[in-house]
Amino acid sequence: MELASYLAGERWSDHPACTHPLLAALARLVNDNTSDDKRGRLIGLVPSIIGLSSDDLRVDARLSLRCATTALPVAAAERQLALAVSILAAEEMLARLDGLAPGRLSEQTQEAMAQVPQAAAQAHRFSRAARITEKGFRRYAAPNAVQLSVVGIVQACIPDPDTLLRELLTAAIADCRQLIRGPADTADPVVPLPAFAEPGG
Repeated sequence: MELASYLAGERWSDHPACTHPLLAALARLVNDNTSDDKRGRLIGLVPSIIGLSSDDLRVDARLSLRCATTALPVAAAERQLALAVSILAAEEMLARLDGLAPGRLSEQTQEAMAQVPQAAAQAHRFSRAARITEKGFRRYAAPNAVQLSVVGIVQACIPDPDTLLRELLTAAIADCRQLIRGPADTADPVVPLPAFAEPGG
C-alpha cells in the first residue's frame, strides 16, 4: 500500500486515499501474512488497486463476502461459524442495499456453505436473531470478516496458503473494479505475472 501511495502521487502511507479502505486493509493483511519468498509475487497487483475508491457500502459487502467464502471451505472448524455468519451478514447487506428480498444467497455462498453444512445451519439460526446496521457492518462486521478470513487461510491445513491469499486479493480487486468502474471496464485488473513464479525464476 505504501508503494501504491507513491505511484498515485500521494504522501507516503499504507492507508492511501486512492484505494478503498477495506481493500487496502485486505492488501496489507495479505502482504503481512505471505511468506518472505512469495511476497514478491504481490508487486504486480499494486497498480491495479490505485483508483479503486468509493463510499458505496456494496464494496464493503462484496469484499467481505469474497473473503469469507474463500476462507470458509479451508478454515479450521473453530473458525467456520464466524465465517459463515460473516457471509450471511454480507448477503443480507447486499440484499438490503439492492432492494431485494432477504434470504437470497449467491452462487458463491451456496457453494461455500455446502462444504460446511453444520456451520452453515448454525449460522442461519444465529443470523435470524440478529440484524446488523449499515454503520455497524462497515465499522465492525466487514473488517472483522476480512481479518478472520486471512487468518483462517494462513492457519488452514492446505499446501500453499500463499497462493490462495494472492488469488483472494486478485479476485477482490476484480470485484472492486467491477463495482466502482462498472462491468464495461474489461481491462485486466492486474499486471500479468506468472502465478507460481519463484524469486529469480
